[in-house]
Amino acid sequence: MSEKNIADFTLPATGNQTFTLSRSLGKHLVIYFYPKDNTPGCTTEAQQFRDLYAKFNRENCEVVGISRDSLKSHENFKAKFTLPFELLCDAEETACNLFGVIKQKNMYGKQVRGIERSTFVFDKDGILRREWRGLKADGHAQEVLDFVTTLN
Repeated sequence: MSEKNIADFTLPATGNQTFTLSRSLGKHLVIYFYPKDNTPGCTTEAQQFRDLYAKFNRENCEVVGISRDSLKSHENFKAKFTLPFELLCDAEETACNLFGVIKQKNMYGKQVRGIERSTFVFDKDGILRREWRGLKADGHAQEVLDFVTTLN
């Protein structure tokens, strides 16, 4: 994938915080989009990013998760699984549209519009270095970590 920049955006985050993309310069950044809090695949993915979080930090890398769920839902999900990173609320689909992750999906035989599980890695200069789309949750966090270790 060619290197590119993404327009700056700001979203509300867990922990009474606000996340702004441009404020993450100086560190590598993993942004992972997931469909819904407390669903099996999203829980697996979050737990694996949680379990590897210290290793991401050692690589000077921050991790954030984004879905369209409410902040209240995010706070409960974060607490339930002791996630050490912030979850961002994108109810207005601001970041979802910037990254093009909203897709028509089949769920139980019905067409639904939702987030396609996707991950994006930015280097410390804010340049998008890698993206994964339509991925499987299990094992993905390790794959992302392996890529991040090549950036230093």
